[in-house]
Amino acid sequence: MNRKEIEDIISAYRLMKREIDRLDDLIRGIGSGGSSGNNGVAPYGIEATMPRGSKGISQSELDQLDRRERKLLTRMRKYQDKVDFVESAEELLEDPMLQIVYSCMMEGLSYRAIGKHIAISREQVRRLRDDIINQLCQNNNLCQSWQYLNREKQLV
Repeated sequence: MNRKEIEDIISAYRLMKREIDRLDDLIRGIGSGGSSGNNGVAPYGIEATMPRGSKGISQSELDQLDRRERKLLTRMRKYQDKVDFVESAEELLEDPMLQIVYSCMMEGLSYRAIGKHIAISREQVRRLRDDIINQLCQNNNLCQSWQYLNREKQLV
């Protein structure tokens, strides 16, 4: 795992989160007027007493998915794994200042915006970012997780 890969995946975090939401809506059928029916309305009467299924997709539903939906589901899972990877990396940083800068980087803020947020210069933000990336590069567990994600990508 090198510096460029870490920078790229952190900067792509917001995009992946939005794409996961979009793909989830497509798969669940919300965007196409699916059977969810009463969005935002509490059930009443007999519907309120009926058991509800889980939000996950059952095996029988997976068997019925068409080819496009399977691809969307695979892509969504890949993005979710990467998002989980980026979020887990934040816990590895011990310094609260580094955690704040990392969080702002995940939100897509510029150096100037991060500096204004925590009242430091852009140059100090750049140095903190370099410290973050160096710490993450040197973490063996994170490197193994990254290699696992890349190996999974090659198998698919």
